[in-house]
Amino acid sequence: MPDGWAGAALDVVLGRAAVTLAEVGPRFPLSADPDTGTWTTTRRGSWTGGCWAGLLWLRARHTGTAADRTAAEECTARLADRAEADTATRGLILWYGTALATDSEPATTLRSRAAHACLTAFDPELGLVPWGSAFGGPRLLARADGAPGLVPLLASAGPRGRAAAASHLRRHLELCVGAGGHLAPAWQYAPATGWYPLAEPAPGWSRGRAWLLLAVADALTLPGGAAGCPDCLRETATRLGAPQPEPAADVARPTPLPPPTLLSPPTPLSPPTSLIPPADASHPDGPLDTSAAAITAVALLKLATLPGHEACARHAEAVLHRLVTAHLSGTGTGTGTGTGTDTDTDTGTDTGNDAHTGTGTDAGASTPAPPPGRLLHGCHDAATDTAVQHELIWGDFFLALGLAALTGLVDPREA
Repeated sequence: MPDGWAGAALDVVLGRAAVTLAEVGPRFPLSADPDTGTWTTTRRGSWTGGCWAGLLWLRARHTGTAADRTAAEECTARLADRAEADTATRGLILWYGTALATDSEPATTLRSRAAHACLTAFDPELGLVPWGSAFGGPRLLARADGAPGLVPLLASAGPRGRAAAASHLRRHLELCVGAGGHLAPAWQYAPATGWYPLAEPAPGWSRGRAWLLLAVADALTLPGGAAGCPDCLRETATRLGAPQPEPAADVARPTPLPPPTLLSPPTPLSPPTSLIPPADASHPDGPLDTSAAAITAVALLKLATLPGHEACARHAEAVLHRLVTAHLSGTGTGTGTGTGTDTDTDTGTDTGNDAHTGTGTDAGASTPAPPPGRLLHGCHDAATDTAVQHELIWGDFFLALGLAALTGLVDPREA
């Protein structure tokens, strides 16, 4: 078990959440300037709204106050219009935005509504819930960030939902990881010819690997057992960077989906080489992505609940300790600043009048010192130079979730 560093860091990160709430009010934070800590916000939450709601639920559990619970409830209620949105990121939005609200009837109702809406969107011929059109662009995509959260959300919709969850994940793994040892995080389907990989996000996109590992961990740790073949999923987790587990008992493999028709070969998948990965593995000297590391740590903590996966817990703790000691502001070392930007590579951002930066203070007012508890050096999108060294709301959430699991505040299988 970790010593007091994890609890102390969790206090600071959740304290930052209170400061963020006071700043953004009913809007949703996306990314914060590394120098000032000022958030860029959105009215509807884009694909990150569930991470903000989940962070507020963690704070409510941590403090136990009625005010913090009310804030979490109100934030979750603002996600309701996303339940029928045509996007596979409903997993990220409506699973993580509701899963920690274990005794909230409105959140439970919203989660059930979203799960059945996603099940309705499942395409049995493609074997997945398509990426969707909610953020613009082609609808018939399969992306690595369309798998996390959607696996447990679908599985909560009964036996048909569990079967759809297993199929959705298998198809994403067949495409994005594949049998030939590659990582291709985004694919498009052409009805006349089949699936072909897209250039963006790039094969070296660190968050693509992290999202897939999280989805695999979700599938392996669902209540009632794994959604899919446990041996197949464990094998994939190892290829995505999880420590090698102890040998598992033989399990009958499921009937495979019809193989995807591929128009273009993928590129080789290489193992991660550091605790905090570069945002693009093909540019190891480029910006880091602490948010990918935090997602990976949560995935490993989920895997660590399985027999024979004790090494995952040790690796997750090492990642979280590095994040806290080297990249978290207010701890003495994680206070660096940086330049650059990041884009909504994961799903697209809200645009136009919905996007907003700042707190509304007088332009001539003195700027206060940035608050502690900011996970810096997150990279939204290196390819478009968007928020490349910033605090990212999903990085804060997954860091807090990992620390909460280490300290026993939550069971990592809850969310």
